[in-house]
Amino acid sequence: MDGEKGSFRIHTMATIGEFDPLNSTVPATKIEVTFGRTEVIDNTLNPDFVRKFVLDFFFEEKQNLRFDVYNVDTRSSNLSKHDFLGQMFCTLGEIIGSTGSRLERTLSGIPGKKCGTIIFTAEELSNCRDIATMQFCANKLDKKDFFGKSDPFLVFYRSNEDGTFTICHKTEVIKNNLNPVWQSFTIPVRALCNGDYDRTVKVDVYDWDRDGSHDFIGEFTTSYRELSRGQSQFNVYEVKYKHSKNNNKKIKETKKLNSNPSQPTSLHYMSPYQMNAYAMALKAVGEIVQDYDSDKLFPAYGFGAKLPPDGKISHAFPLNSNTEDPNCVGIEGVLEAYFQSLRTVQLYGPTNFAPVINQVARCAAEVTDGSQYFVLLMITDGVISDMAQTKEAVVNASSLPMSIIIVGVGPAEFDAMEELDGDEVRVSSRGRFAERDIVQFVPFRDYIDRSGNQVLSMARLAKDVLAEIPDQLLSFMKTRGIEPRPPLPATSDSPSMSTTTTATTTPAPKQRNTHA
Repeated sequence: MDGEKGSFRIHTMATIGEFDPLNSTVPATKIEVTFGRTEVIDNTLNPDFVRKFVLDFFFEEKQNLRFDVYNVDTRSSNLSKHDFLGQMFCTLGEIIGSTGSRLERTLSGIPGKKCGTIIFTAEELSNCRDIATMQFCANKLDKKDFFGKSDPFLVFYRSNEDGTFTICHKTEVIKNNLNPVWQSFTIPVRALCNGDYDRTVKVDVYDWDRDGSHDFIGEFTTSYRELSRGQSQFNVYEVKYKHSKNNNKKIKETKKLNSNPSQPTSLHYMSPYQMNAYAMALKAVGEIVQDYDSDKLFPAYGFGAKLPPDGKISHAFPLNSNTEDPNCVGIEGVLEAYFQSLRTVQLYGPTNFAPVINQVARCAAEVTDGSQYFVLLMITDGVISDMAQTKEAVVNASSLPMSIIIVGVGPAEFDAMEELDGDEVRVSSRGRFAERDIVQFVPFRDYIDRSGNQVLSMARLAKDVLAEIPDQLLSFMKTRGIEPRPPLPATSDSPSMSTTTTATTTPAPKQRNTHA
């Protein structure tokens, strides 16, 4: 985009009808409605517009759209006074029907000139009507200006299903201040997280520059649920002084792996000839774990899906659809519930680990006398969206009778999972370190037999993934001074180890309780 400032406007064109000379008495008409304009962004060739437009989508109708892009030179509202940079035509259905509802098209309209590209994203709006008012301040931000301090401002993004982020708010710029206090602002919760309170919200901190090349200071992540806890006290976030471009790239590269489970490209694909990686991991670990569970009842959950009938997003839902009793009978029952859930829910990101870890932790917190020990098995493709919240959940859970096993499936980079596995550096959050190392991570691809022998692959996985559990159980018991109990008569009232499975849209985690 040439020039100093950029903006575009949207037109909608509706075809009322085509003229039929045999059956019509009036001519067909077409109408054009100017829909709206974005804000103007100064001094950039790669603008990321904040303003959103709400459209009614009708599947059965062709809804034509036109987008015009201009370079704004004056304060005039008359577009003829500004430089035309290009335009693009499409339908609303094309945007919604694109992968991830993200459409990228080339701008045209100026003969012999490359006008650049324009990118659109769309998302179905929830019925959430909540409004949030919040205020932010900062302390000891990084100094970026040579002759001054920094001119900081905040940019808020909500996470998308494919691991990317969409801008939703910008604060004002505070000039020459490393301890800024921004004005309070009000934003619809629907704009911040589309009604999903656990959805990751990323906040970037920038130093404003007049030429538009704003300096990145740092970032932090949160969620609306976490933000709302600060109504009576401050929420404090550590700004990380590193850019996340490379991490975002890795996420984008793996975003299609958990698409429609009816497609062979999905890691959830239910082939009539062999189990998918999720099912193999569940079966491999579950068949060993269930030998230590007296009632063979496994609570099984999924996370990251829209649930029927209203499409509500959940990060911890029973695979058997029974909120009162999520138990499945044996590992075969867990697998059956997993396959059935793939037919009834819509897989939906982002993938948040913290809600299901916290749910299991709440159960473990109720039984700390050594009579039960919980093991949570989480199977994921590596696209984790709430790392900060997950690390805090792990630190909190490290003092409870529980362990967490993470099995990574697919070809993704699992850097985030390695960070949670505290073999070399103990997991920490907000200055607190985990009391014990309770996380074990393994990538399933390292255990796949090259000859295609699934039984051998599952045996290798189970052996390694369960190897640390006995020591983790003993470490909890010893730190609490809990001695082994004498053997009890084999009665139905004897203490038992039960197991919970949690499946996900990265599916099925799984958890179990054990007695000492």
